[in-house]
Amino acid sequence: MNSIVQSQSQPIKEGQTTRTTTHLLVKCPDQPGIVSKLSTFLFEHNANIVESSQYSTDPEGGIFFIRIAYNCENSAEKIKQMEKDFAEIAQQYNMTYRFHYPSIRQRSAIFVSSDLNCLMELLWEWQNGDLQMDIAVIISNYEFARPIAEAHGIPFYYIPANKDIRLQVEAKQIKLMHEYNIDLLILARYMQILTPNFVSHFENQIINIHHSFLPAFIGADPYSRAHQRGVKLIGATSHYVTNELDEGPIIEQDVERVDHRDDISTLKKIGGKIERRVLARAVRWHLENRIIVEGNKTIVFQ
Repeated sequence: MNSIVQSQSQPIKEGQTTRTTTHLLVKCPDQPGIVSKLSTFLFEHNANIVESSQYSTDPEGGIFFIRIAYNCENSAEKIKQMEKDFAEIAQQYNMTYRFHYPSIRQRSAIFVSSDLNCLMELLWEWQNGDLQMDIAVIISNYEFARPIAEAHGIPFYYIPANKDIRLQVEAKQIKLMHEYNIDLLILARYMQILTPNFVSHFENQIINIHHSFLPAFIGADPYSRAHQRGVKLIGATSHYVTNELDEGPIIEQDVERVDHRDDISTLKKIGGKIERRVLARAVRWHLENRIIVEGNKTIVFQ
């Protein structure tokens, strides 16, 4: 495993000094002394640790993961120096790591079809300040979301989509993602399958939501078939999108108990509520840099 650093654009202009919070995510082979080394590094750079979470797959020869939020007086020069100094530690411990600067708001694109429930939840959380991002654009294969987007001053693009024109549609969408400098794509009940080519442009940058009946009730009208089977739990799953349909690394899940008195309409309402809150939580944790993807699973530091 090679040492890799991924850092965002410079959060402070040259010549400025300000007190900021930074998130440092690290993955490396487990061994004694890692936490001490990281703590010493931050202490030597006058940084105060405000939050720290760690996990090891196996203390004896496993993989070690840690997320540290630290606060310090920063300047553009100091940030460059800290990243340079940390590269030496990363090489010593064979670390994969990322510096994230929350003062740089991520730019998101929301993809939606005819069901607007998840879109409305995201907009509500965003307006409340609970989702620290800039919603740069909304894209849909229906016109229903246009008035909502326009009411919020968000650019809206209606791009009809189906399997016969999928490649042309995705070419337009990829072009828009680059034009709007998008960091995160949110599929808020966007009922179209993305091709491997599209997904390859945005690895671990696409978050999807779906009901948790999969794989038991695949395809159309899952709530009707779930009702026929008399399910006792319904839920939702949010995950990063990969080439395997609805099988990417899971970020968040939730369930609620139901019974024989709940008709299909009630099941759909309950399922919709779960989907909204699960998607919002997954997006928030992504924005707060609480997620490390390891293979086809995630380490989520809550």
